[in-house]
Amino acid sequence: MEKKCESLFVNVDQKSYPCAVSFVMDLIGGRWKGVILCHLKNGDKRFGELKKDLSFITETTLSIQLRQLERDQLITRTVFGTKPPVKVVYSLSDLGLSFIPLLDHINDWGKMILKDKKGT
Repeated sequence: MEKKCESLFVNVDQKSYPCAVSFVMDLIGGRWKGVILCHLKNGDKRFGELKKDLSFITETTLSIQLRQLERDQLITRTVFGTKPPVKVVYSLSDLGLSFIPLLDHINDWGKMILKDKKGT
């Protein structure tokens, strides 16, 4: 059965999207969101752990991306304690967990393309 990319212009949070693909790419698009989600798929992490794992991302960029992922409800941010230093833990939300199979397929597809490019 053929699936078409339907154009259905939908408005979400004062943004207009021409189709569902556009909406999803707004949620997970950009250079680092998928990478962050990939690092959280194996369990909760503190900011420092993510920063160590993703040393190639600046602290500011990581912080911005985490805020956007939290805003879009792909991750949750849990604060433990009330007095500094507080413990902040990031984890995948139910929505974020539902994205993992797609993320795994994207990763596999990327590896396949990279393997082909190395051969040429």
